Amino acid sequence: MEIYLASNLKLLRKYRKMSQEDVAKELGLTRSSYSGYENGVAEPGIENLVKMSKFYRIPMDDLLKRNMNELTESDWQAIEKGVYADVKGRKLRVLTAMVSEENNDVIEMVPQKASAGYTLGYADPDYIKVLPTFQLPFLKKDRKYRSFPISGDSMPPVSSGSHVVAEYVQNWETIKNNQPYIIITKEEGIVFKIVNKIPGKENVIQLSSTNPLYEPYLLDINEVIEIWKFVNYIAHDLPEVTISENDLLKSVKGIQKQVNEIKSFIKKDY
Repeated sequence: MEIYLASNLKLLRKYRKMSQEDVAKELGLTRSSYSGYENGVAEPGIENLVKMSKFYRIPMDDLLKRNMNELTESDWQAIEKGVYADVKGRKLRVLTAMVSEENNDVIEMVPQKASAGYTLGYADPDYIKVLPTFQLPFLKKDRKYRSFPISGDSMPPVSSGSHVVAEYVQNWETIKNNQPYIIITKEEGIVFKIVNKIPGKENVIQLSSTNPLYEPYLLDINEVIEIWKFVNYIAHDLPEVTISENDLLKSVKGIQKQVNEIKSFIKKDY
């Protein structure tokens, strides 16, 4: 497999109109070290590869293996905005999936024990084919669904140990604000959050929890691998029901009214 790191680094630096010295300073490297990477006479270690990937906002895999001389004008515009990911889903996103013996789509369930490896195995048929599967007859037939394990207490009423059934999202521009999604990220793995777009910032999304104890945070869209829209969830226990003070007061007043009506009715009979 051909490696394009040297030519890609040179191309990206020139696109930013920066000198080798400028880039080296930003990366905390010497000019000679960075020059060696651009000229192909030296190979960076993993730490420096990560630095360059974050600096240019290009996934490490593409920095190494994709010939960026072949990028289109729209690709360069996306890089300029910090949105290198295929947000609109124009390029083919290969989704490895299973079918039943009758050739019907099934829902793969990612068990808690297998969730840690999902970011590596999501496109691997050998990983997907050993996952448990099931079907829900009331779901739409023309969609792809998968079930993900939920841990922690950040998204009540969905409790830890539950499984969220979610629909695959090909075009990330269809994401609706204030709606729950499963976000598969390179660093955090499986994340279940409320998603919001940030006006004027195409390169980030805001993730927040239904539990107010957890602070919202921003996620770079280039860190996202897959997005799945919440459909329903399967839990091993009933969610706790909390009643507000106002509702409780109304309930007490209603009971008092009924008691008074009963007392009036009894007095009339006597």
